[in-house]
Amino acid sequence: MKLNPCDNLPAPRPSGNARRAAIIALGTALTGALLLLAACGGSSELPTPNAAQSAAQTMIAQGTPASFLGTKVARPEFTNTPGAEGEGESNEQRSAKQTRVAETRAARTAVASGQPPPPPAAETTNPPGAEPTEIPEGFEPTATPPALPAPKSARLNSPEYGIQAFMWYRPEIADRDMNQIKDMGFGWVKQQFAWRDIEGAAKGAFDWSRSDEVIYAANVKGLDVLARMDNAPDWAAPGCFDPSRNSMGPPRNTSDWTDFLKAFATRYKGRVRAYQIWNEPNLAREWCMRPPNPEEYAAFLKASYTAIKSVDPNALIISGGLTPTSADFDQAMPDMKFFARMYDAMGNNSDGYFDLLGVHGAGFKADPEADPGVVAQDPVLTNNDPSPPEAKRIYAFRHVEDVRRLMEERGDGDKQIAILEFGWTSDQVNPAYSWFAVPEQEKAARIVRAYQYARQNWQPWIGVMSLIFMGNADWNGSEEQYWWAITNPDGTARPAYNALKAMPK
Repeated sequence: MKLNPCDNLPAPRPSGNARRAAIIALGTALTGALLLLAACGGSSELPTPNAAQSAAQTMIAQGTPASFLGTKVARPEFTNTPGAEGEGESNEQRSAKQTRVAETRAARTAVASGQPPPPPAAETTNPPGAEPTEIPEGFEPTATPPALPAPKSARLNSPEYGIQAFMWYRPEIADRDMNQIKDMGFGWVKQQFAWRDIEGAAKGAFDWSRSDEVIYAANVKGLDVLARMDNAPDWAAPGCFDPSRNSMGPPRNTSDWTDFLKAFATRYKGRVRAYQIWNEPNLAREWCMRPPNPEEYAAFLKASYTAIKSVDPNALIISGGLTPTSADFDQAMPDMKFFARMYDAMGNNSDGYFDLLGVHGAGFKADPEADPGVVAQDPVLTNNDPSPPEAKRIYAFRHVEDVRRLMEERGDGDKQIAILEFGWTSDQVNPAYSWFAVPEQEKAARIVRAYQYARQNWQPWIGVMSLIFMGNADWNGSEEQYWWAITNPDGTARPAYNALKAMPK
């Protein structure tokens, strides 16, 4: 989630995720700090970057993976299976292959039930960047919806435990990961449901095959679904989705979005416990490369709330998590400034907008218990970020308390907070993240302590805390997301998984 050192977007870390704040100062302590201050001066103009800064600025201003924690500028996951562009295959070839897999699955289900096979599903506008895993021999998707989960309270236990997974296009991985999540004692699974992957071909042309698989499987396993809803198809938001800039954006006509939400919520009424409305709207990269606009997002959030609640009044609506960043210009806005303007736009009354306020809780280099005010004064913990101390509180996991204080000041103390992305990284490969990397055992300890701190100090206002990530089967170790995960791409456990499994819930 960073921009350039002078913009101070924390380095992308989750979403993640992907989980995005002050980008890493380049250079060693003294020299790096002097160069950075010289470059930033006091001007509101962006400095002319050197080659390394330019690469970081591009990664940040344009976005790093969208599942990254507020720690990263997550590149929008235009598909739910991040990966490199298909080697040797065109988009059309990959799309045709995915369509054949979906049609084969549907045909097998139809034959088993004695019905004629359904017509081919509409192709997604933008297929995943990597070829999906072939359906294993003998694997059968759920032919009919399972029983509805028992209704649950709108007030969450404090806290509840969740994690983001990557289950799109890979039913066998979904089954594996959900079993592991369940075995870990967690009750929530977070999954992105990209609009373009479901209604990508044209308005009204829905392909529910993959969302059915994910949601029905979660229902059977007794996991609550946290559905991240975003990423408009080209027909609804022309020019916004651009892989070269890692950008996406909201639709031209909000009614197209609310029609989609109503269709989704109607199909999965009682099956999706909570909906996250968009991701990191405080980054231009997530808002069609337009400057972040809290007032527009508030109106968008209200329309989304109304649409879903009209169909499924018991579903919980969570506002999109924001990137913790000290940058404040046309490409990014600090989360506290965005939240303040959002509350202004809501007239300090969030009823009809959200049930829980979504935040991202990056830990960066600091311990989970560290006081944000102390962290802000430490150049090591903030990587020599030249921003004012108040802006550097984002480098602490407990920056979540700053957001909570704002909620209470605006009269919203009765509502809970949902942490939609958080974690620590062990990345020694990507310089933008390696400055705050910790060993795997330390990562495990910090994540456990973060949950324990929240349980001991944030009751009753903390709700679900969604960690990043279960390992994506497509990752190979070069991606920064890989190092936030608590399992390996092959499903084997890292220390954090075992520590969380043993942690009292």
